Amino acid sequence: MKIALLTRNPKLYSHQRIMEAALVRGHEIVPIDYLRCYMHITSKRPELRYAGELLTGFDAVIPRIAASHTFYGLAVLRQFEMMGVYPLNESVAIGRSRDKLRSLQILSREGIGLPVTAFANNTTRADDVIELVGGAPVVIKLLEGTQGIGVVLGETHKSARSVIDAFHGAEVAVLVQEFIKESEGRDIRAFVIGRRIVATMERAGAKGDFRSNLHRGGTAQMVELTAAEKSTAIKAARAMGLNVAGVDMLRSKRGPVVMEVNSSPGLEGIEKTTGVNVGKVIIEFLEKNAKPGKTGTRGKG
Repeated sequence: MKIALLTRNPKLYSHQRIMEAALVRGHEIVPIDYLRCYMHITSKRPELRYAGELLTGFDAVIPRIAASHTFYGLAVLRQFEMMGVYPLNESVAIGRSRDKLRSLQILSREGIGLPVTAFANNTTRADDVIELVGGAPVVIKLLEGTQGIGVVLGETHKSARSVIDAFHGAEVAVLVQEFIKESEGRDIRAFVIGRRIVATMERAGAKGDFRSNLHRGGTAQMVELTAAEKSTAIKAARAMGLNVAGVDMLRSKRGPVVMEVNSSPGLEGIEKTTGVNVGKVIIEFLEKNAKPGKTGTRGKG
C-alpha cells in the first residue's frame, strides 16, 4: 500500500512508530504537512497538490491533525476522501470528536455513561449551571482545550462562578461538569482500533493536580478493565464513528463515565506502559480495510 501520513511533525514519537510499522510490513508511507497542501475542487476530478506536486496513487491516509489546525486539516482529509483514498478516521468522525459539546450530546443519545454536564451561553445563569451538575466542586472546561489545558477545578460555588464569569466575559465557551471525587485524580485510557481494545492504562495526576494527563506530569500503569468499561469504550468509539480512538474514562460510583473520545491519541504513553506495538496494529487494520474507493461517512450525528 501507499499511505499518506498527515502530520506537521513526522519526528514525533507516535508518527515515527507508525512509519516504522508501515515500512516493516512492506508499505510506502509518505509524511505530508497538510497545511502546505492545496486543492483543486472540480466536478468528478478532485485533486490535491503538495509543494507543486500532484498527490496521487494513495491507498490510505492516516490523519494526525493538531487540534489548532482542525479546520484546514479536515478540509485536506475530505479531499483525500473525495479522491477515493481510505481514511483511518473519517473527517466527519474527527469533527464530531473535536467538538466537546457535540460529542457529549452524541454519547448521551447512545446512553453511554457521562459525568453530569451543563452548558449555557448566558452568564447570568452561572448559579443554575453549577447547581445542575450537583454543586461545587465542579470541573470547568474550555470547549476546545487539549491535554488538560483549559481545565479548571472550581472548589467552591463562589470560585466556580468567578471562573465561569471570567470565561464568559472573554467570550470563551465552557462546559461545567460534576467532579468525580472517587476517581481520586485517576483515569483510564482505552486504545480502541476497529471494534476491539488493543491496550489500556491507568493514568494518575501529578501530586496536587486532579488532571491525569501525562503531558502535565502524570504517571501511568497497566490496568485490567471491567466488562462494563470494555463495553463503554467500544460503544463510545463506535458512537463517534472512529476506527481508532483513545477513550478516556473515570471510575465512578455508578460505573464508568466517559470524559473524552480522542480521535488522534498519542502512542508513546500507551506503548511504553503496556509494551503493545500499537503502530503495528494500526497498519494491520489498514491492511484489512483499505480498499480503493472505500470511503464515505457513517451517520449524521
